[in-house]
This record gives sequence, C-alpha cells and structure tokens, in this order.
Amino acid sequence: MNPPGVRTGSASDLTRQGDRLDFIRPDLDQLASYTPHPGGESSETVDHLDTNESPLDLPSELKSELAGIYQAEIAANRYPDGSHHELKELIADYVNESAKLGEGNKLTGAHISVGNGSDELIRSVLIATCLGGAGSILVSTPTFSMYGILARTLGIQVCTVPRQADFSLDLPLAQAAITETNDPPIRVVFMVHPNSPTGNALSHQELAWLKSLPEHILVVIDEAYFEFSQTSVVEELAQHPNWLVLRTFSKAFRLAAHRVGYAIANADLISVLEKLRLPYNLPSFSQVAAKIALQQRHVLLPLVEETIAEREQVYKILQANSNVEVWQSQANFLYLRLNNLLQQDQALANLTQDLKTAGTLIRYTGGGLRITIGIAAENERTLTRLTELINQNHKA
Repeated sequence: MNPPGVRTGSASDLTRQGDRLDFIRPDLDQLASYTPHPGGESSETVDHLDTNESPLDLPSELKSELAGIYQAEIAANRYPDGSHHELKELIADYVNESAKLGEGNKLTGAHISVGNGSDELIRSVLIATCLGGAGSILVSTPTFSMYGILARTLGIQVCTVPRQADFSLDLPLAQAAITETNDPPIRVVFMVHPNSPTGNALSHQELAWLKSLPEHILVVIDEAYFEFSQTSVVEELAQHPNWLVLRTFSKAFRLAAHRVGYAIANADLISVLEKLRLPYNLPSFSQVAAKIALQQRHVLLPLVEETIAEREQVYKILQANSNVEVWQSQANFLYLRLNNLLQQDQALANLTQDLKTAGTLIRYTGGGLRITIGIAAENERTLTRLTELINQNHKA
C-alpha cells in the first residue's frame, strides 16, 4: 500500500507532465541547444568554413613532439596540473610581447585564468556577477551567440541592443539600456573585438563609451581574433580594473581540438574566476599543446598572413558581385547578405543548405552568412559554388 499522496506508475508517468520533465526548470523549454558542425554532408570533400577554425593543422613535427610527450611524460592515471602555473606564465609572456607592455605594466600568471575553451570562462564570469537575480547582461546583436545562450541556461536575463546598419554599436540605445535596466541592473557588457559574425573592430567612439561605464559594470572584451586584427585593449587593463579580456588558442594557434581559452584581467578579478573554476578543468594533453604552441609561435603565427591575404582576395571577388553585399573584416572570416531579394532569410537558409549539400559548410547567423577563410583551394571551391547558387536565386 502506498503512503498518502504517493502515486505509482511508469518512470515516464512519474517524471513527465505533458511533454516536460517535472524536475527540469520550465524556462529551459524555451532554449535551443547549440549545434556545431551539422552532419549529413553529401560530398566526400567537405570544406569546414563554418566555425572560424584555422584551415591549417599543426605542423607534423609539432604533432610528433606532442605524441612523444604524451608517451613519455603524461601519466594517464594522474589528474592534470590544476594550477596551470607554467602555462599561465607562458601566456603572460606572450601577452606582454604582443601588447609591447613596458616593465612597469607587465602581466604575470596572476593576471591569467585558463579555461576549457573561452565558453567555460564566460560561464564563470556570469556565475560571479549575475547569478541568482544579481544582474543581467548587455549584448549588441548580431554577435557571438554563446553569451546569451550561457546566460539563459543560468536563468540570467539578457538585454539585447541591435547594431546599426554598418554593425557599429548604437551608443544612445546602449546607454539607455544601461540607465533604464534596473530589475535586475546590467552587471556585464559583452563585446567582441573584432565582432563575430561581422568582423568589425571596436571604434574609438565605442571604446570611449566602454571606458565611460561605471566600475560596478564588468566590461568583457572578447579578442578571439586578436592575431588576425592585431587590435587589442590589453594595455588598457591597468587603468580599468572592471575590464576583462578573453582570448583563445582555437583560431590562429590551431588548437581548436584542445579547447584552451584564457582570460586576462587584474589579479583580484582573476582570483574570483579561479574560485569558480572546476578543479582539473584542462586536460594534461591540452596544457602541453598550448605550451608548445606558445613556444613555437614564431613558426605558427607568421602563417596568419596567408589567411589575411586570402581574406582580402575573397572579399574583392565577392565585392565585385552585384548580387552580394559583403563587409570588410579584421578577423578570419567574411560576412555577407544578398541584394534585392524579398525573402532574404529563406534565401539565406536555402543557400546554406545547398552549399552544405555541395560540400561547403558556412554559418547562417544574425541575418547573414559568415564564411570562414580557408586555404586557397577551399576558398576557390566555395566561391564557385556560392556564385552559381546566388545567380540561380536571383534568376528565380
């Protein structure tokens, strides 16, 4: 006999009410999961131009070195280094070098936190600032979607301000959002520099606005594409204790498979992120890969110029197509829309699917198409397929 109030039945009867699991937060019903690298490609040769990875793998000699280290030095039965001390110091050296910071402003490992991809660091920032109704975040769309996705998974409100036609920030609208959002107030502003998916770097006016924000608002500036733009705000961190810079090894350093991201900020802010970081969050092999990439940056980073040259070539070809509107970029991708089509969204969705069928993966996002720059052969195939499909669309 069951106690009063206790019902029996199948597992699905007990855990579901309608189509929803009773123990799951109801607001999660409104979220869609992030879907990377869609499958089902029909072509044997697939050009992955949808996730802004480097088109170049690590040189074979570096991969051999990594394999040797795994064999000789990494004990698979032991947890990885949970302090990341050596990696942090190497990152700090690289940041100092790339930002040309003088002796008085040089960063140390105390200014660095390392994450399992930048996504983990973004999540830690959100937990530290806004969880439990303590605050909301501001994003300006179109932009990197994970800020909003991660915030909503934590029950954090997202204030969205649309960008202007040239993808610059609508500064009066952004300031109004800061001033008027009170329940809860905006605690974090996320900006990508240069922005994804549009490729434009922050302007002097936009940076001036970010500098004007009060210190109780955290400004997160994501520099995932720094090596392509060579535009950074790292030198500003000493004057702005409420600023945090994010970077990654997944793009120019060619380590997307290893998922290594890092945050740069004042030591007090970094110490908070370290409190929230999961223990042993970065596998030993990923740590070694990042160390080798930094030590061999003189080999890896010069080839960024090849990607930039390809980007400019692809841009010129697309710009000459009267059916396309394409924007200049300071990253490793280009953003475009189609001209003179009434059903723009449907046409772009169809075009993305048709390119996938032909063997090219690109990203349909923010009302446009983001195309990662690949090697010359990938870019040539993509331009040929894209041109044919666009011409068909406009004839139809």
